[in-house]
Amino acid sequence: MAEQAERNPARTTVVVVTWRGREHVGGCLDALAAQDRPHRTLVVDNASDDGTADLLAAHPSRPRVLRLGRNLGYAGGLAVALSHVDTPWVAWLNDDAAPEPGWLGALEDALDADPRVAAAGSLLLRADGSVQSAGVRLTPDGHGADLPEPPPGGEPFGFCGGAVLMRVDALRAVGGVPADFFCYYEDTDTAWRLRLAGRRIVTVPAARVGHRHGASTHPGSTQFHLWNERNRLLTLLRCAPAEVAARELTRFAVITALLPARRALGREVPDARNFRVSLRLRVLGEVLARLPETLSARRRIGRRRVVGRGAVWHRWAGR
Repeated sequence: MAEQAERNPARTTVVVVTWRGREHVGGCLDALAAQDRPHRTLVVDNASDDGTADLLAAHPSRPRVLRLGRNLGYAGGLAVALSHVDTPWVAWLNDDAAPEPGWLGALEDALDADPRVAAAGSLLLRADGSVQSAGVRLTPDGHGADLPEPPPGGEPFGFCGGAVLMRVDALRAVGGVPADFFCYYEDTDTAWRLRLAGRRIVTVPAARVGHRHGASTHPGSTQFHLWNERNRLLTLLRCAPAEVAARELTRFAVITALLPARRALGREVPDARNFRVSLRLRVLGEVLARLPETLSARRRIGRRRVVGRGAVWHRWAGR
């Protein structure tokens, strides 16, 4: 067994971040144990209090576990894990995801095929077999939106962070993971920085992953919308051309200010939580509170880039 491990050394550390994942993380670890490529598994337990720690300790795959003292979210957990990764490649995998046996092999083959590829994304599937994400596109207003099918040529703007393989050196070179995002848009922000660094990103249709989307979070909840709206604006301030970032921040503020008047005049307002004034004011407050550090991060990202912000925007926005 030791001889076989020496012949086939693990090149990938698969990082699974979990929080109160007792009901589903076991299925994720079972699927990882069935992979046809050697790898290391590192589970970051975000201070779960539901018995997750006991399940991880008892799982037959015996993953390495980092148990945190408090919940740092998905982004925070990934950031902590990165300093513990000593393989050349790292995979991010949601704790409610179950990759097919050939998943890791297909992703590793994609990185082997082209050294310019910094990230290889997966095909994430819902329980009924339909596609949840085949990569991420960049919308004209700066949202990262899931693609329903692989793009022509297999190259999207970005990847879904629920199941992706990256080169560790490329990830570290662009500044790692935005830990303070907590949850959502850490993948779009990372993909954007890789694009600014001139790196390629691909979707690998053969890398198939069943995904119980929302098992750990609650899409549509107030917290979900808070993270999404805030982190989209932070990503734009960090990565987009200045005029785009300023335009979208101004648009968000103006819409927020006009919502009470629209309601008072009886005009139609979407019934989603992200159109509630209280939530939008929280978003603006958090973005403004983080503005000094965000602009500092923007300068750091600018110093690392080899492709212009405008060139990336015009190449990918709206596709």
